[in-house]
Amino acid sequence: MLKKSLIAAGLTVALVVPALDADAGVYVYPAQGQTADKQREDEGACLKWASDQTGFDPTAPLQASSPPPQTQAPTTSAGKGLLRGALLGTAIGAISGDAGKGAAIGAGSGLLIGGVRSSHQVAASHAQQDAWAQQQADHYAQSQHEYNQAYATCLRGRGYTVN
Repeated sequence: MLKKSLIAAGLTVALVVPALDADAGVYVYPAQGQTADKQREDEGACLKWASDQTGFDPTAPLQASSPPPQTQAPTTSAGKGLLRGALLGTAIGAISGDAGKGAAIGAGSGLLIGGVRSSHQVAASHAQQDAWAQQQADHYAQSQHEYNQAYATCLRGRGYTVN
């Protein structure tokens, strides 16, 4: 189950973080009459410079940080709850005079409580994976933004208008 959660978190990151071109969202105009060849050369040099300055390469495969530590399997299960409830119900039922009825009531209660606890633990694990995936998406977006700023700065320094 946890392996499926990790796969789902990875897919979430892949879907939330779009694959972008090296200069996505940046429009370049040769303001000083640069030729198309000169513009390609300058853009290539600025792509490398921006990557060197920021440590971010938008053409490289997405590298996510390590996922959060794997949570332990639920410590309480419906089966354990059933057994504990039946034992407790038998004891209480024996005191009140009907051990069988007490065991049945205890087993049902234990099953319900154990199932709810297990469900809460699974939900907490999923929430942790979702938070990690969002953190990865936010980090990628911030890195892309910084990279685009560096790229635009380089091109402006070479005489281009950049938006």
